[in-house]
Amino acid sequence: MQIRIGYELVYECPQPTPMLLTLNVHYSRAADMISADVIHTDPHVPITPYRDSFGNWCSRIIAPPGLLKITTNALVRDSGLPDFLAWDAQQHAVQDLPDDTFVYLLGSRYCETDRLNEIAWGLFDKAPLGWGRVQAICDFVHNHIAFGYEHARATKTALEAYQERRGVCRDYAHLAIAFCRCMNIPARYCTGYLGDIGIPVQNAPMDFSAWFEVFLGGAWHVFDARNNTPRIGRILIGRGRDATDVPLSTTFGPNVLKNFQVWTDEVVDAPSVPAFS
Repeated sequence: MQIRIGYELVYECPQPTPMLLTLNVHYSRAADMISADVIHTDPHVPITPYRDSFGNWCSRIIAPPGLLKITTNALVRDSGLPDFLAWDAQQHAVQDLPDDTFVYLLGSRYCETDRLNEIAWGLFDKAPLGWGRVQAICDFVHNHIAFGYEHARATKTALEAYQERRGVCRDYAHLAIAFCRCMNIPARYCTGYLGDIGIPVQNAPMDFSAWFEVFLGGAWHVFDARNNTPRIGRILIGRGRDATDVPLSTTFGPNVLKNFQVWTDEVVDAPSVPAFS
């Protein structure tokens, strides 16, 4: 399967404004890129790439005064298979976890484990260890939060999503991540592309999506509390502790987002393209 991905973002800045962008497909999908997701700007500005502490590909720019359009249009090869399910994946005792997973057990900006710990143990103490416990968390979060773009708020935390019972995909992910960490399961936030492939087309503007991964059975596994079902065509951009670590853009000065478009569509009758060697 081939999937066309891309975006168009238009910012208006009153003065030269430094920006950090996390908009490139994750390095783990590099071999799947048929045409690269090169970032283009109009007007042209120099772009300095770098890798952040989580391994995500990021870019630095200085937006000029006035309008700046940031775009890409790429083609990605995908297996066409839904998210892998590993029902027998076991939960590790904390003392047996790899060192690099411990950061994903701790509280973070949007995942207040200290304030959700008692709630989590009251809800999930009796759930089976491992995959079954994470699925129980996803089931609860999926049913507890009502989805709606009108409920989006950049400052909303996991606890606030739990209390307000409404939100968008990042709120589902933050609450599920916080619950997993409270139950001693490492969990990390993911953002990327997820189109309406293999499901009825949704009557809503396309957006970037948020989901999460947990460490079970010696590997990281995808979970999605918002959709709560295996999906096709999930294309990762970045991973981190929560949305703080993988914002699509961070601006260091006043600005207005004037336009925002995202696309991720299966290419029907695409020619066969051999894998990179």
